[in-house]
Amino acid sequence: MGRGGIGGAVAAADLENSDSTRGFVRDVKRIVVKVGTAVVTGQNGRLAMGRLGALCEQVKELNFQGYEVILVTSGAVGVGRQRLKYRKLINSSFADLQNPQLDLDGKACAAVGQSGLMAIYDTLFSQLDVTSSQLLVTDRDFRDPSFGHQLRETVVSLLDLKVIPVFNENDAISTRRAPYEDSSGIFWDNDSLATLLAKELDADLLIMLSDVEGLYSGPPSDPQSKIIHTYINEKHGKLINFGEKSRVGRGGMQAKVAAAVTAASKGVPAVIASGFVTDSIIKIMRGEKIGTLFHNEANVWDCSKEVTTREMAVAAKDCSRHLQNLSSEERKKILLDIAGALDANVDLIISENEADLAAAQDSGYEKSLVARMTLKAGKITSLAESIRAIADMEDPISHTLKKTEVAKDLVFEKMYCPLGVLLIIFESRPDALVQIAALAIRSGNGLLLKGGKEAMRSNTILHKVITSVIPDAVGKKLIGLVKSKDEIADLLKLDDVIDLVIPRGSNRLVSQIKAQTKIPVLGHADGICHVYIDKSADMDMAKRIVLDAKVDYPAACNAMETLLVHKDLNKTEGLDDLLMELAKEGVVIYGGPVAHDTLKVPKVDSFHHEYSSMACTLEFVDDVQSAIDHINRYGSAHTDCIITTDKKSADTFLQQVDSAAVFHNASTRFCDGTRFGLGAEVGISTGRIHARGPVGVDGLLTTRCILRGSGQVVNGDKGVVYTHKDLPLQ
Repeated sequence: MGRGGIGGAVAAADLENSDSTRGFVRDVKRIVVKVGTAVVTGQNGRLAMGRLGALCEQVKELNFQGYEVILVTSGAVGVGRQRLKYRKLINSSFADLQNPQLDLDGKACAAVGQSGLMAIYDTLFSQLDVTSSQLLVTDRDFRDPSFGHQLRETVVSLLDLKVIPVFNENDAISTRRAPYEDSSGIFWDNDSLATLLAKELDADLLIMLSDVEGLYSGPPSDPQSKIIHTYINEKHGKLINFGEKSRVGRGGMQAKVAAAVTAASKGVPAVIASGFVTDSIIKIMRGEKIGTLFHNEANVWDCSKEVTTREMAVAAKDCSRHLQNLSSEERKKILLDIAGALDANVDLIISENEADLAAAQDSGYEKSLVARMTLKAGKITSLAESIRAIADMEDPISHTLKKTEVAKDLVFEKMYCPLGVLLIIFESRPDALVQIAALAIRSGNGLLLKGGKEAMRSNTILHKVITSVIPDAVGKKLIGLVKSKDEIADLLKLDDVIDLVIPRGSNRLVSQIKAQTKIPVLGHADGICHVYIDKSADMDMAKRIVLDAKVDYPAACNAMETLLVHKDLNKTEGLDDLLMELAKEGVVIYGGPVAHDTLKVPKVDSFHHEYSSMACTLEFVDDVQSAIDHINRYGSAHTDCIITTDKKSADTFLQQVDSAAVFHNASTRFCDGTRFGLGAEVGISTGRIHARGPVGVDGLLTTRCILRGSGQVVNGDKGVVYTHKDLPLQ
């Protein structure tokens, strides 16, 4: 209809993150929402009040934002059956109870259930200050040529008054032989009724809510089945195996697909989605890729992303196996060739990077982000040198960690091996792409990279330069560049192909990734780093370390967030001088339970206020044990430091602080893969499995067991003499 222009959160800001194939929802105004019986009722046949409440709240939200919502609901027969079963039960004689016969006429169930179901809708909508109306129709009504015109007039009048029309087939007086058996006529269930109404009432979108997330390539219970986000009849029509029909409704998924295909063919896009998700309708109207979309132009779209992402991941895995088969010198040569290619293409890389920088500045990005995006000639040269350093590292692949004689002529070896395929999602910094690619090649892993859209041109040229020198014997698809944000959700579902996800970026990014995938995630969601100044600290040293830890790069995850100070140093000249220096650098200091009166530091809840990168909390503690307890309780297990001249206090701190990196008399800013001599890092992990701290080549490896025998069998361990003798690794 092209009505367009609906304001509010759904149609404006939220569509910025929408899927490209769902962009048409910007122009949607009139929506038909069909609710299946499995959504309306629970497993026991009773009304699912929680789901109905969530449905009504979403309809109310859309109604408030100016959308015209028409509801088609199933469930009347189910509600009536539940009521009549109860009525029949309490009116039964003892003999009836001995031989229960609870078969009930479907039309009687519909007659009883329609009023009850509508009463529930009316009550729920009334609580939300929304008015609803009931419209019961039959197949016979639509045979009258004038009925369609009268129907449109009534519905348009209701919609103009912000009233929600609630449609249901009037099964009680339907001429159909039985509500669950006869599929003849103009429409034959509420799915086909919803399609008919969508066309008759000039709807812009049909949403069909079911008990599954959408249409799958097979039964949803089958682990091999994959959700189809965009249905193409020519592609999916003959490939899909439908499971059982609805446990309570009339047609199940097959009927919904038929109705959705019909709607799309008549120019009304349709989405089948889960009614068990409390905000599925809102998400659809945001343009998010949930459920299955049916659209009459789908066959001309590039809707192969589900295949493309899997193919990209599978290709990376295949190429990684070719890479592992190369000799150490051949893998080293690839890295040296990449370093040379970077040096040879400095001007081209800078040109593309400058285009990104200009676009970022025009878009109003923060200066700190623009700075992280910048690639100067010196930076590119430095990246090339770091790759050469990684190339010169000892080859980690097939490195033997342990060698044991299990029995005579039976030798066990534990060896390093690559993880497989890595998915790295990073923000802003195109130099991260180069570092990660080098580490992946050195460790023999396949790689999928998704950088921020603000650095797309920089990432694209760097990817092109790097893959241009990967030999055909390995394959250019060893390193895949994911260019669309839409593809991330699909990639995060590929737990059978992708072996590790490493998000590099904001706390929000890391937390979101962890919540959206079954694939192991290596990273940290917070970088709350502490520096503790013990009472025996050299205050000149403390000033140098604290200033560096906070000011050198305040936005870094290894920058100090909390300064812990022994209580005996409160109001001393050395501490006053240190705090004054922090203040001169623009650091905002928040006081804890004991405020530093000299500087009039404000008292705040230091563990719950929102930090800026130039803020830190000041806390006074009783002793080193109090500092340790504070860090273990409130820290993020990233990097923590003690400044002291007391060896006993230092050893206690180093042993008991439960963080990935723990320092004595050194800035937290040293927590970095390059500074630790790892060549580079793919990120910093605060988890315990399987790598901790800055993650270099070793963190991208796992182990496997090799057993070399000469025909031995277990046979109940008869005749096997176990020696378990350690053997030299060489």
